[in-house]
Amino acid sequence: MATIEEKIARINELYHKSKKEGLTDKEKKEQQLLRSEYIANIRANMRAQLNNIDIQNADGTITNLGEKYGKRKTH
Repeated sequence: MATIEEKIARINELYHKSKKEGLTDKEKKEQQLLRSEYIANIRANMRAQLNNIDIQNADGTITNLGEKYGKRKTH
């Protein structure tokens, strides 16, 4: 399985090729799949960060956002 850096490099490679000479149907599908995987990865990372945020309330108590709003599983 390719790393995220390898996927980003391939996304960029396909983008540049699309501007120069165009993409085949197979390459267009690959580009769409890679972009979808990249966006899913960003969403999962953001959700993980938000689930680990603690807020101090006015009364001094600490509320963890992940516990309060429920940790969602990523797709």
